[in-house]
Amino acid sequence: MRWDRFFDDLEDQLAAQWEAERAALESEAERLRLARVDLRTRLVALSREAEAPVVLELSDGLTVEVRLAAVGADWVAASESGGTRRLVLAPIAAIRGLQAAHGDLLRSARPVESADRLAERVTLALALRDLARRRVGVTLGVLTGGADARILAGTIDRVGADHLDLALHDAGAPRRAAEVRGYRLVPLSAVAWVRIDAAAGVPVV
Repeated sequence: MRWDRFFDDLEDQLAAQWEAERAALESEAERLRLARVDLRTRLVALSREAEAPVVLELSDGLTVEVRLAAVGADWVAASESGGTRRLVLAPIAAIRGLQAAHGDLLRSARPVESADRLAERVTLALALRDLARRRVGVTLGVLTGGADARILAGTIDRVGADHLDLALHDAGAPRRAAEVRGYRLVPLSAVAWVRIDAAAGVPVV
């Protein structure tokens, strides 16, 4: 064997080993990075980059096709697909699954720059207080225990630290004393989703 070929062969082997070690380190670093990615981070990426609608599966059994519009501290805002002109707010804790295009899912797992927007620090309670201030009619999906759920329509009168007061009336009807059928105190932990007619003029954060 000629010496130049001998050293070329050693260099090739060394280069291959270095490449294998580099690939292994990169793979391990990627696994460690993904291990630190939480659901909210993936939702933020989908709200910015998803090319197709996603399907939200929520804790009360509701499955709805939407385009994610914004992500708060502990909730998402989405516009329903299909020309319904309705907005859905859902606590992140109520999301039981999300169907999305494969490419969108892959992109959502990549590192994203944090915009550090104020909207991303807004809690669900604060968003609901804004709806109460605007006297916007809403429909709530409420968990009642086990697999049971209930849909309530009305206007949010006030929002506490961990609950809300809902004046019950027909969906789409104004909140007038004559229209109110009763009142319900609802823990925020029981709220699976809040639906708002986009015609109500509520801005999406």
